[in-house]
Amino acid sequence: MTEVFSFLDPLRELREFQASWIPRLAGVDVLGDREFALSNLAPHHDRWIEERFPKISTRHHAEQIHGNQIAVITGTSEQSTIQYRGVDGLVTNLPNQLLAIYVADCAAIYLADPVTRSIGLLHSGKKGTEGNILREGVMQMQKNYGTRPSDLVCVVSPCIRPPDYDIDFAATIRKQAKELGIVNFQDTCENTAADLELHYSYRIEKGQTGRMLALLSLQ
Repeated sequence: MTEVFSFLDPLRELREFQASWIPRLAGVDVLGDREFALSNLAPHHDRWIEERFPKISTRHHAEQIHGNQIAVITGTSEQSTIQYRGVDGLVTNLPNQLLAIYVADCAAIYLADPVTRSIGLLHSGKKGTEGNILREGVMQMQKNYGTRPSDLVCVVSPCIRPPDYDIDFAATIRKQAKELGIVNFQDTCENTAADLELHYSYRIEKGQTGRMLALLSLQ
């Protein structure tokens, strides 16, 4: 498996952070509902993570209910995987904890603060963007770690965009970032609905498809 996505380069340049993005995987049967697709993708995702994140102790997943609630990860666990109910975002300042967000048209927002050594990963689609989950994530990082928005590196993953969707929520996320005082903002400008060789698209494939996986950890 080769990583070809340059949109994560601003994060990779910061040695204390490790970011990854699992794209559409050729040859995996995902023609079904979310549970079916994720079950078939699981061994491939697990292998990807084992190869790239060998020091990870726990993988943390948001349940993703299209809201704007954030889970703050404050302690380590012996569990290999933990899901946080009722949230769409995760933040932490603990090393070797892997934050994980599934997307298939919605955006994953990566947040990294090199000053306080803290991170966040957010699921922001139409509803999450309307609820300004970016602001909620930044506020939790400010409250818990003393993060200043001007210190943040913020990266938006591929997501659906016009003309394949009537709302340009990526543009709204950019505006929200500017209002928060985030200076280092990067948007891939990639449309998940425009290239089904690289991306899964819930809208174009009418829900019968897989999920990309956004990953972020503090080393």
